[in-house]
Amino acid sequence: MPEKKSIDELFEIAFKERASDLHISLGHAPALRVEGRLVPLMKQKVLSASDIEGLVAPLLSSEQHARLKAEKDIDFSYDFQGRARFRVNVFFQQGSLSLASRLIPSRIQTMEELNLPEVLHEFTRATQGFVIITGPSGHGKSTTLAALIDEINHSRADHIITIEDPIEYVFEDDKAIIDQREVNQDTLSFAKALRATFRQDPDVIMVGEMRDPETMATAITAAETGHLVFATLHTNSASQTVHRIVDSFPAEQQGQVRAQLSASLLGVVAQKLVPRIKGGLIPACEILLANAAVSNLIRENKIHEIPLVIETGAEAGMISLNRSLANLVKGKEISFENALSYSLNPNELRSLAR
Repeated sequence: MPEKKSIDELFEIAFKERASDLHISLGHAPALRVEGRLVPLMKQKVLSASDIEGLVAPLLSSEQHARLKAEKDIDFSYDFQGRARFRVNVFFQQGSLSLASRLIPSRIQTMEELNLPEVLHEFTRATQGFVIITGPSGHGKSTTLAALIDEINHSRADHIITIEDPIEYVFEDDKAIIDQREVNQDTLSFAKALRATFRQDPDVIMVGEMRDPETMATAITAAETGHLVFATLHTNSASQTVHRIVDSFPAEQQGQVRAQLSASLLGVVAQKLVPRIKGGLIPACEILLANAAVSNLIRENKIHEIPLVIETGAEAGMISLNRSLANLVKGKEISFENALSYSLNPNELRSLAR
């Protein structure tokens, strides 16, 4: 049976190859995701059920073993020799174990290093309000969030509380005091931890993921009551994000939620990581900044008109996803074919890219 160093050897390969993910699955050799593509490690053997159990077992405490057995999947983070962290999900499929792990670099990159739009710095200068980072899974939401939080950490003496499942980037306190709480280890749920922040005197709150209406409602209330709140959602655009939040509540509550959101929202960043021509990935970002016009549209339930405000708000720093993609094509950062495949409206992109 493989020993713990076997999984560390696979993590080492993932680290050296700058992979975003490592996959371990029955009947396959281990595979890496590199620049968005899944690449099998041809020199590694095809894994049996007992091989995978041997790789997974040393990663789990007895309590985590029990939870995996009871709940059939488990999330946790793994410190890889102090050089990086892996966010690991172990789950059952067809009665056998599988593992998917995301590489989290130990150093938090700046927004400049991540090629994020300059206007995002405005969110770190705010002292109150709600900022939502959105996009598909695996498209850098956590990395963007970490860059925003770390910029605040280096610029002012705030108390920052993060609520994560599991903890991904580990912050080193600079000017700020940062308390990082992990669901299942330090708190029972996102919603419970978020409610508790009202007694913990935070200036900034980071919610790793808004999974339910209770978490969303508490996050909005926190933003309304004088806190700067950052959170993530799995949606594709700014208007879709507002719709998703409002539609998560019963019809009789939606008017109140729209009113709260219109008063507290600072902005939405919807991002996708697109393969670069010269290798690596670069973010294409849709940016909504909540000005008076946006607040009115949310309050009056005219959310479908938000894309028009984004399109006409370029001077303020707003940009649509298609315009962001078109700019990357014109700057020879990404191919037109890739831009089309990441666009939500390819016909509009064709005319913009001309």
